[in-house]
Amino acid sequence: MATFDAEALAPALVTADFKSSEPILAQLDKHLTLRTYLSGYSLGETDEKVWIALRNSKVAIGLVRKGAFANVTRWFKYLEDAHPELKEKVAGPKKPVDKKGGANYNIGLTNTDNGVVTRFPPEPSGFLHIGHAKAALLNDYFAKQATDGKLLVRFDDTNPTKEKQEFEDAILKDLELMDIKYVQVTHTSDYFQQLYDTAEQMIRDGNAYADDTDPEVQKEDRMKRLASKRRDRPAEESLAMFHEMKAGTELGRKHCIRARIDYSSSNGALRDPVIYRFPNFKDKEPAPHHRTGWTWNIYPTYDFACPVVDSLEGVTHALRTTEYADRNDQYHWFIDVLKIRKVYLWDFARINFIRTFLSKRKLTKVVDTGRVTGWDDPRMPTVRGILRRGLTVPALREFMLKQGPSRNVVTMDWTTIWAINKRMLDPVVPRYMAIEKKDAVDVTVTGGPEASFKEERPKHVKNPEVGNKQVTFGPKLIIDQNDVAIFNQDEEITLMSWGNAIVRGLDKSVSPIKELQLELHLAGDFKTTSKKVTWLASDKENLVEAELWEFGYLITKDVLEKDDNLDDFLASDTATMTEAFVDANIAQLKEGDFLQLERKGYFRVDKALGHGPEGRAVLFKVPTGGQKN
Repeated sequence: MATFDAEALAPALVTADFKSSEPILAQLDKHLTLRTYLSGYSLGETDEKVWIALRNSKVAIGLVRKGAFANVTRWFKYLEDAHPELKEKVAGPKKPVDKKGGANYNIGLTNTDNGVVTRFPPEPSGFLHIGHAKAALLNDYFAKQATDGKLLVRFDDTNPTKEKQEFEDAILKDLELMDIKYVQVTHTSDYFQQLYDTAEQMIRDGNAYADDTDPEVQKEDRMKRLASKRRDRPAEESLAMFHEMKAGTELGRKHCIRARIDYSSSNGALRDPVIYRFPNFKDKEPAPHHRTGWTWNIYPTYDFACPVVDSLEGVTHALRTTEYADRNDQYHWFIDVLKIRKVYLWDFARINFIRTFLSKRKLTKVVDTGRVTGWDDPRMPTVRGILRRGLTVPALREFMLKQGPSRNVVTMDWTTIWAINKRMLDPVVPRYMAIEKKDAVDVTVTGGPEASFKEERPKHVKNPEVGNKQVTFGPKLIIDQNDVAIFNQDEEITLMSWGNAIVRGLDKSVSPIKELQLELHLAGDFKTTSKKVTWLASDKENLVEAELWEFGYLITKDVLEKDDNLDDFLASDTATMTEAFVDANIAQLKEGDFLQLERKGYFRVDKALGHGPEGRAVLFKVPTGGQKN
């Protein structure tokens, strides 16, 4: 590129969404190959304008920071470091947040002047997982951002071999857990008669035909771009076969209905796709549809039903993962041939995570074989599993929306989403202390109180709005064995939230250490000590028992390949439990509450005190992004 039109580039970046940002940045990236500045050998007006436009674009700056365009990232970082004055020129006050939809992630749709109606179309054959969550949250976001926007939930119930009412109920509950608001729940099965009538009309118009080619031969013909021997079948004959299919006759069961598009197309999705077929129960006993019973013997395919029902229901924008990108032309073909209302398609990449499998078949297997306790097990990547483990909905929403509509399928590290979660928990969760029950050391305090007493202390020293708690101080304490094991005789240590103390009477010849004396030294400076430890007064009424659970990955390999055997990579040890004494103040916490146990981490209450085994509280450790599980 001999010259570079910065005058056009800068304003284009200001208004660009994700889709339009990428080609602009690609152009810029190409220009910057082997260049330090956009023109010449020093900072010029061109560099200034483009750098500021990039810095002010939430969309573009995200791509730059991630290194999606290496030359742009290098140039941007160099100017940022070498010319700090640019930061002062960055455009001013932030726009107010639209409270209706949360933060504005600048991933807006186009063609929204006549309103926005989105739809989330899950198949009712399992629980939602974190991949589904991205689709659901994006649809919800766009509906909330638009004036009078609407989100529909439509169950794609076109395959009775897999679908159950219990999964529908579970999916609606999952959406409720994610705080997703929809205006209506519909089913593709609501439109079975209309879809059947539409297919009939397509046959009459010469746009579809009945095919009884052996499925394997049909598959091979499509690969070789060969026409079916039934492609030129007369419409009357194809209609007769369609009626045989509807009646479920032996002759009808040999057929399917295929759209007549272009068998020789370079796009496989256009090679006369199947639009109506019999369900394949394989070795299972045929079962009725969970809503329509035995009314229908044949069912429309998703690819056929989707554009028709989208148009019928008033959907304006259909969000689809990029794995459907090759089918976009097919989608538009149905719209055009049927002369129905157009729908805009908006592609986004599906999301994957390391050491995580999202295959419904594999997830079902670990549930059915008892590797996990159920679909809501905190090791599962289901919506219920990740929320039960301690992921908050705001963190999930922020993470997914920040991914935006990138078309690059990437495998993410879980640490990113857990770090966002920690940022949200840290300012607001109460703090308590806990001591591991096994080999807890009995401590006698000298130079301090002769009897126990209570003082009111903040639950969060940096946030008084979290409230206060009663802390017990006394002559008898318990401390973790691991802490005492590294003490030295006559060493000064700090009892957190109390003060300094000097180690006395330490006998390391005994293992584990049973007891210890601490001489209170409140005049000591905590800044001078290297060991700051948690403790609890051992008064019976001050201690309650809890199970502290920590979970790991279900598999040992970062990414499972298509041919990998799941059993070969299942981890053997994925959950550990530690019994602990905990500050009795946690009795105020209920299921779903969060807390921090000082020096042990963040936890979510899975079972409140009195409701776990033998009345213990059950607390699940929440990853924070600094660990790999």
